[in-house]
Amino acid sequence: MALLGFSFLMASFSTTAYGQAGKPKGKSTFTVRLMNLESSTKEPFRYSASLKNGSGRTEIYALGAMAPAGWTSIFRVDGSQVAGLRLDSGLTQEISVELTAAPATQPGKYKVPVMAVGENDTLRLELEAVVKGNYGLELSTPTGRLSDDITEGSKKRIEMTVKNTGSLPLEGVELSAQAPVNWSATFEPSKIERLEPGQTKTLTAILNVPDKTIAGDYVTNFTARNDAANSTATFRMTVKTSLLSGWLGILVILLSLGIVYYLIRKYGRR
Repeated sequence: MALLGFSFLMASFSTTAYGQAGKPKGKSTFTVRLMNLESSTKEPFRYSASLKNGSGRTEIYALGAMAPAGWTSIFRVDGSQVAGLRLDSGLTQEISVELTAAPATQPGKYKVPVMAVGENDTLRLELEAVVKGNYGLELSTPTGRLSDDITEGSKKRIEMTVKNTGSLPLEGVELSAQAPVNWSATFEPSKIERLEPGQTKTLTAILNVPDKTIAGDYVTNFTARNDAANSTATFRMTVKTSLLSGWLGILVILLSLGIVYYLIRKYGRR
């Protein structure tokens, strides 16, 4: 509690800015309730700031942030996104500042200067954004295509990719599959020992389709997971009847027609 109180006092003290030379000090201010926030790259940092015009005249302030490359900054007044505002003398306006880190941002503390620039005042805040590490995993194929065809009674080798989309390394990523009844699926390799942030590894899924499988579309769910993250890719496989099975079917039909014709010729005369 004492540390929280100290942080609040430091935030209010260190982030107060005053007008430029020629204006009485302590008049115009730009302050923030909490200057140091913590979040992951998937969630924005939201700060509550207050801008007071003490210049003795109406000011039009332009708002801006010097964020790291790839970051975005948004300013809101009364729920509406703005790039600046008009503020009469002596009035104070509450401003919401939203910073969103780039997806590839590494964990750490980042300082982001924020300015309100008017004709007679340049006011400045220095916000701190502490980026937490996050886990992310994506299972797909090199082309992004998640469908193919196969002949019943055969096997299909499917090339797949596993990508670490988070900012922290992943350990012991295991592969599994939920296939149709009597089908089987194996992986080469079946486990990835370590996957660094942004790294992609390629593996092969081997899908076995049993004999006499009825032609049609079948779905197999491939999954990559560890204790921190998981991803599932739904793969649609169209099963086709083998050429040999087709010819056998035709022969059976012809044989049946031949028997019927023979019976008609033999017994039809009686």
